[in-house]
Amino acid sequence: MSAIVGIDVGGTFTDLFRLDAEARTFTTAKVPSRRGDEAQGFLNGLAAVGGAAQGSIVHGTTVGTNTLLERRGPAIGVITTRGFRDVLEMRRRDRRRTWGLWGDFVPIADRDMRLEVAERTLSDGTIRAPVDEDAVRAAARQLIRQGAQAVAVIFINAFANAENERRALAAVRDVWPNDYVTASHEVLSEIREFERASTAAINAYLQPVVASYVAKLEAALAGQSKLHIVQSNGGIMSTATARRLPVRTALSGPAAGVVAGAALAKAAGFDNLITCDLGGTSFDVSVIANGKAAVAAQTTIEFGLVIRTPMVEITTIGAGGGSIAWVDRGGLLQVGPESAGSVPGPACYGQGNTRPTLTDAQVVLGRINAARPLGGELKSLDVEAARRAIDEHVGTPLGLAPDNAAAAIVRVADARMAGAIRLVSIERGHDPQKFVAMPFGGGGALHVGALIREIGLRCAVVPRFPGITSALGCVLADPRHDMVQTVNLMLDGLQADALATRMGAAGRQASAVITAAGIPVERTDVIYELDMHYLGQTHTVSVPLPVDADASGLSEALVRKAFESSYLASFSRLLPGLAVRIVSLRVAAIGRRPAFDFSVFRPDASASLERAKAGTRKVWFDGGWRDTSVWSRLALPAGAAIEGPAILEQPDATTVIEPGHVGRVDALGNVIVEPA
Repeated sequence: MSAIVGIDVGGTFTDLFRLDAEARTFTTAKVPSRRGDEAQGFLNGLAAVGGAAQGSIVHGTTVGTNTLLERRGPAIGVITTRGFRDVLEMRRRDRRRTWGLWGDFVPIADRDMRLEVAERTLSDGTIRAPVDEDAVRAAARQLIRQGAQAVAVIFINAFANAENERRALAAVRDVWPNDYVTASHEVLSEIREFERASTAAINAYLQPVVASYVAKLEAALAGQSKLHIVQSNGGIMSTATARRLPVRTALSGPAAGVVAGAALAKAAGFDNLITCDLGGTSFDVSVIANGKAAVAAQTTIEFGLVIRTPMVEITTIGAGGGSIAWVDRGGLLQVGPESAGSVPGPACYGQGNTRPTLTDAQVVLGRINAARPLGGELKSLDVEAARRAIDEHVGTPLGLAPDNAAAAIVRVADARMAGAIRLVSIERGHDPQKFVAMPFGGGGALHVGALIREIGLRCAVVPRFPGITSALGCVLADPRHDMVQTVNLMLDGLQADALATRMGAAGRQASAVITAAGIPVERTDVIYELDMHYLGQTHTVSVPLPVDADASGLSEALVRKAFESSYLASFSRLLPGLAVRIVSLRVAAIGRRPAFDFSVFRPDASASLERAKAGTRKVWFDGGWRDTSVWSRLALPAGAAIEGPAILEQPDATTVIEPGHVGRVDALGNVIVEPA
């Protein structure tokens, strides 16, 4: 079957995009998520686009992210080298709050669940003390008695020589009752003890949750479709890899949105953009410069929870449609980070919540049509319930009328979103006037005018289907596998042939994972990068190498030129006379899938302004109510220009065009919003 379905399970809605490439047809759907039972939301959504019998299904999931944020994973154990029991707790000697002597950090594994055994590998890979395998088995049995459901084996310097860790891994598996056993060298074969320990422990923490979730989905599919999972790096992987390395799903859903944003912008003729994904619980921002998304070597999900694996660089704040508005003890209005989610949802859902959310404010201001809620489950929204919640919790404490209080909630949310965009643009040296915004998610297009106004962006590109953009990204994503090895080589006198041989072997190993995933691709590209720095420095720069898959043509001169180019781009100067060290080798194998033809999104030939006109209604802008034109977004023809104030409605999202702005429909159905 040629059909492929992208499914993005968010905190409030589950979004779906089904593409039949041969017939050049597609179907979209949005259904409520089931928080705590995400698999049910997945299956409900799948039923809405034709059921389980599909060619393949690509899934972006927040199960791993939510497990970490809410700390609802199982008890895990750690078996480590004697003397290194507290690496997870010491971290980088940082603290959540700068001042004061007290902290409230809780490690992913309690101290009594972290056991030590005798073994020692030196930093050069020499084994000083072989591992005591009987002691490892005894430690594993003790952890089982103490209730551990998963275990991580983390030995000092295992990146240099994993022999002791491999033997310990085999010993643990002799007695462990399930498959949830992680070895640090299999997750991250790289120097930096804390980062490797943290990543391995988090992998163990997520294994029971993610593996059981994936197993439930596969059982429900009953072999009718092939399931794949989106990784945090924007690629996709097999379910077997997801079970083994669930840590790579930590930013699965948001990464899919960035993939779609980059592809949509390129098709529309834009290379520099800022993706703005506003869902029910969060606002996710990422920068795409010169057509490429920024990829970070590591990220921090929460204080002290460091994951070192390639990830699309995304900044997340708790300012989604379900974020709760409240007045703090100082009398200041706050929005988020707590969210009402899909259950009970905003006050206007009528499901028991009495506290106001950002969605309630948009409903009271007339921007969201209460008679046509998203998701299809609710027939209408309760405007009066939203107004009462805003009046009680925001209006009365601040001395504002409900309408003004609702407008204040939206302004505070706009300011928080603008702050997140500044963090990834201005504060990182990007000129926002050279970038366009791409708002998507269920609520992103509601704030399109504020994003342009607050940041000074050129314009905003609202995709044809903003509410299911992340699901579209699942369909667009390429299979990808990343590997990293610590090499610790000096650039001076580099034995390039030996390094090229090592690179070629790693490239073939990574490519084999793509082949084993069983995803049809046109070709597999292998990309090599080196982490390098001047001798004496701590941090590294990423140095892409212009070599082919076999790393032929590698030389000391080529590596030096690539390093100096990357260092200049990062710091605008070189440090002549200092020796240069190659710390790590990074390899990425990417299976290139057929290009997506965005012409399927072109407005229908029968589209016209007359068909799209849906009347007018009162909407709050600039401190008062104004007559505002309402349009059926998907019935607008290419070339149409809609002047603000205007509301564009469609089943998956609502777009607000503020006074003084105009929205123009391009040839692919995108709406380009810019100052009139």
